[in-house]
This record gives sequence, structure tokens and C-alpha cells, in this order.
Amino acid sequence: MRYPIGMEFDLFYELAVPDPAVRDEARTFRETLDELCVADSCGFRTAWFVEHHFMRGYSHSSAPDLVLAAASQRTSRLRLGHAIVPLPYHHPVHVAERLATLDILSGGRVDFGFGRGFSPEEYSVFGVEMGESRERVAESLAVLRGHFRGRPLSHSGKYYRMEEIDVVPAVVQRPHPPLWMAAVSPESFELAAQLGVGALAGPFKPWFMVRADIERYRAGVREYPDPASEGLNTRVGMTLGLFCLEDGRQARAIAASNITWFYRELLRRTAPLLRKLHAGYEYYRRFGGLAFLLEKTVNLAALETAGMVVAGDPDHCIRKLEQYSAGGVDHILCAIGAGGSPSDLVVESMHTVSKHVIPHFCQ
Repeated sequence: MRYPIGMEFDLFYELAVPDPAVRDEARTFRETLDELCVADSCGFRTAWFVEHHFMRGYSHSSAPDLVLAAASQRTSRLRLGHAIVPLPYHHPVHVAERLATLDILSGGRVDFGFGRGFSPEEYSVFGVEMGESRERVAESLAVLRGHFRGRPLSHSGKYYRMEEIDVVPAVVQRPHPPLWMAAVSPESFELAAQLGVGALAGPFKPWFMVRADIERYRAGVREYPDPASEGLNTRVGMTLGLFCLEDGRQARAIAASNITWFYRELLRRTAPLLRKLHAGYEYYRRFGGLAFLLEKTVNLAALETAGMVVAGDPDHCIRKLEQYSAGGVDHILCAIGAGGSPSDLVVESMHTVSKHVIPHFCQ
């Protein structure tokens, strides 16, 4: 099942291991790959995997390109979302080589998302100053786009220099895989529009704030049109905690425990960035008051009121999801397995969404 118009449905994975006694790392990876095989046959467009480090419990997705490479050999239609890659931590040539390898292995099914990352600990361990993050992302993107042109690569910048290097392999997709940028601040949404790339709104913010950000992004797309993209790269994806079952009570029970845990952990992991002012991350400090309030009141009711979770039976989920479609979201990144939800119920929810919800938004 594929849908050329309307809001598309993707999957979002953090690879959480909340309780190793219930489900350890190996089982988590195994069951996730099994879930992707189901997604391949039931209408989900893309499976997105994040990159995080040193976040035991919350996210064991430290090498997402390897998981996606495995998924590429077990699926045939599902697109593989490599996002976001925190570019300041990586040499852009390494990123280009791995992205192209994955594009070949998948037969041209990769979407690539980039961003700055948000963890002070990650920046410290990888030896990068947070204040350099915006410059490093811009320069790395320039190197990647140079590689996409298919010629020997030359670049002379503040952080990277290379002269006529022959980077192999080359990406399969032309002119390149779809590009997405992680966006949190309103300014980041405008920058994504200027760059001619899609905007990925993470699970950090309530819907009313994201809706305003989308309006700013759309205005930027109109102001900075990119004829080469033909509109293919100017889309908005939004991560959403979603659990949909025929039994709405059971869906809400799962969301109340596992998905709520996911958001609570997310806010806890973000707290170091909110409590201390880091150069280049001033918006997170301004956002801190609202995040602190959410952290103290994280429950299903609060998350639903904020428009960050949808849980219930198909009719309920359809009604709630319509607001995102009307608000300009092109891709819903469904965090169905967030918080280590049992895989059998994740699969059941995927089938329920495929049978009842996706067709409603294909019309």
C-alpha cells in the first residue's frame, strides 16, 4: 500500500531498553527488525532511527546505520530514515561513505536527516565545542552536497580541507537521497526552508508550538524556492507517540505506561541543556520553563493535551490525527514502540493503523 498524497505514516525508533530483565538489548534489536518486516508489507513509508550515545535505557541506537543496513536486507519497499545524524560528531567524508553504502544496499531507499545533537556529554566525549555546532553542520552539509555531485571532492573550510579526493561509493538516488534537518527552534525551521530540505520536528514540543513553526517553514519555502528540489525536499515530519488498537482501553494503558515513560526520559535527558546556557542553544533555555512544567506533570492526560501523544481506538486516533494533517504535517513519525512497548502489541498496533488509519488519510 502506498499513498501519493495526504499525510504519510512512518515509524520512529529509539531502541529503548527500560528493563533488561524483561527485554535485553539483543532481543530489542531482533524484535525491532521483525517489526520492520511487518511495516514493509502494511503501508508504512519510512522507518527512522535516531543516533544517541551514553543513554542507557532510553536509547541504545548508537550505530543506526548498521541497524538500517540489516533492515535493508530484510525489507524491499520500506524506506530507511537515517536521522538524525549529529554532524558535529562526525567527519563528513565518513558520513558520505556510509550514507552511500546504505543507499546501495537498500536499492536507493534511504532518507538522510542531519542536525546538531543536544547532549553536552556527547559533545564533551567527542571533543567538539557546542558553540561550533551550527558552523560545523553547515560546513559538513556543504561537503556532503559536493560528494553528491559525483566528482572528485575539494573543500576548504574552517574545519575540513580536502583536495580532489575520490570518495566512493556514490549514492544511487539522483540527485541524492531526500534530505531532512532536525528543527527545534523557530529559526531552525526557517533555516531548513532556506537550505531546501525537509524539516523534522522532534518530540520535544507541544503541538501548538510546532504548528506555528510549520507556518514559519512554509513561509520560508515560499520565500526561498529551490527549483531543483521540485518540492520533494520541502516537507515536514513530526514525531508523535502513537498507540492504536481495536481495544482503545488497552491502547491507552500501553501509552500511559511505556510512551509516558519515553517522554519522561526524554525530558530528563534534555534537562542538562535546559539548566545551563550553552552557546548556540539559547532557545532550549527559553523553552526550559515549559519543559520543566511538562517534566513535573508527565502523564498521559498532559501529553494528550499538549498534542504529543495519540492513543485509543481507530476512530479516536483518526479524529486526533486530522489536526496534524490540517496543520501541514506531511509525515507522522509514529513512536509506536516508544518506551519498550511489547513487540507483539506494537505489531498489533501497526496492523490496526494500516487497516483503519492510513486509508483514511490516503483519500
